[in-house]
Amino acid sequence: MAQAPAGRGASVGGQVELTNSQDSAARKHNYSGVVLWLQPVERDASVPVVPRHVEMRQQNKHFTPHVVAIQVGGTADFPNLDPIYHNAFSKFSGQQFDIGLYPPETSKPVPFHRPGIVQVFCSIHATMSGIIDVVPTPWYDVTKADGKFNIAGVPPGEYQLHIYHERALPANLQFLERRITVPEGGLKLPLISITETGFVPADHLDKHGMPYPKPAADGTYMGGH
Repeated sequence: MAQAPAGRGASVGGQVELTNSQDSAARKHNYSGVVLWLQPVERDASVPVVPRHVEMRQQNKHFTPHVVAIQVGGTADFPNLDPIYHNAFSKFSGQQFDIGLYPPETSKPVPFHRPGIVQVFCSIHATMSGIIDVVPTPWYDVTKADGKFNIAGVPPGEYQLHIYHERALPANLQFLERRITVPEGGLKLPLISITETGFVPADHLDKHGMPYPKPAADGTYMGGH
């Protein structure tokens, strides 16, 4: 299958809805943060690498956006926009990293070299969490609040559609995967309904594998952060 540079080619779009959610935002019909990507079906199909940067800002003790996606070979930046120190880290399957403690108005980049889901936390603030989905293709998108997505620059051909949502069981997501044919004129997919049935949130430890200290009455943690 001939490949075209990102930015040319067809468009694959559609919309996602989340059902049976206990998340307050999703219950108000905020369907953002679902990652969809297309993997060429042919074994010998070459996938172009399009190096990109994404930002996961640390602001108001949140990672924003909460979910980002990037192709293998890309870099994520973690600018600290708070007036306090942060320490972003991950010990999960996509790629382990620890960028250390760093002050306000600075940023540290992290390159990603293999595909997978990277769960990001702050070793100071237990409530901070984010997701980086590192995908092996330049053809991907992350849904907006209305659940819409648009994967641009897709060369016509056969693809496997993959989906990731942090509050959906892997088996439910695998059921929604499908093989699609992208024509030159592009493709609009039917509504994709993702159930969150069976999802149970889990606590996490700090970068040392220890429980976080209990927050003080003002919500701060040890060290005044």
